[in-house]
This record gives sequence, structure tokens and C-alpha cells, in this order.
Amino acid sequence: MAPKSTGGKSKSGAPTQASGGVAGSGATTTPRTIQTRSQKAGLQFPVGRIHRYLKQRTQHNVRIGAKAAVYTSAILEYLTAEVLELAGNASKDLRVKRITPRHLQLAIRGDEELDILVRATIAGGGVLPFIHKSLTAASGKKKLEGQ
Repeated sequence: MAPKSTGGKSKSGAPTQASGGVAGSGATTTPRTIQTRSQKAGLQFPVGRIHRYLKQRTQHNVRIGAKAAVYTSAILEYLTAEVLELAGNASKDLRVKRITPRHLQLAIRGDEELDILVRATIAGGGVLPFIHKSLTAASGKKKLEGQ
């Protein structure tokens, strides 16, 4: 006699054959492909990992909803794509193929909203090129007087 199945889901995600059906009958179930929450949301960032991190960072074991992790992942992915696009443009302007911390610095400080958001020091980023107007005007006057 075959062991009785208890129902539920198998490891592949396909429902197991419940008691009452005959094995080998015409109704065969194909195993479903497992889809991560990131794939369901159409994101590249890991929704499950961010959900775990959110749960770890709460005090008094407050419940974190499933949509909170999806929303946070979407925000992080958008900000990352924005910074990488601007840094890629900065590296392209300097005719190099690799994005360095300098390109990240130029991208973040060049964008008004990102500059407000990221108030951190970027290691190896350098400073923005800036020469005060009074310094350039003074050198221009001396050249005119000398001629």
C-alpha cells in the first residue's frame, strides 16, 4: 500500500496529489516555476532580503507588511539607477569606460536633489571644480592693464 499524501505544497511549489485521486490518472500537474518576490514586482533589488532587514531593524517586534519591502526595494532601485546613469554620463564626458568614486561625486553634487539627499563624504571623490568670480575677474583686469 502506498503512503498517504498529506496535501500541501511540494518543494518545487506544485501542489502534491491529495488523497482521493488515483496516481497516474489523466490529471497530471506540471511543476510551477518558483517566482521570487522581486520577479513578481519586476525589480532587480532583493525584496525578501530587504524585508528581512526591515524586520531586524524594528523595535518591539512591530509587524512589517509585505508591501513595505516591495516599496523600499523600488525606491532603492530607482535611486541607484539614477545615480548610475548620472555617473555614467560623467565618465563618458571624461572619455573613460569605468565609473570611479570621482564620477559618483560629480554626479551627486551636480544634481540638486541628490546633493540634498546624499550629505555624505565620498571617499576618493575629490571636490567640485569651482573658481570664485572675483579671482577670475582680477586676473582679467591685470592682463588688460599690462597690454
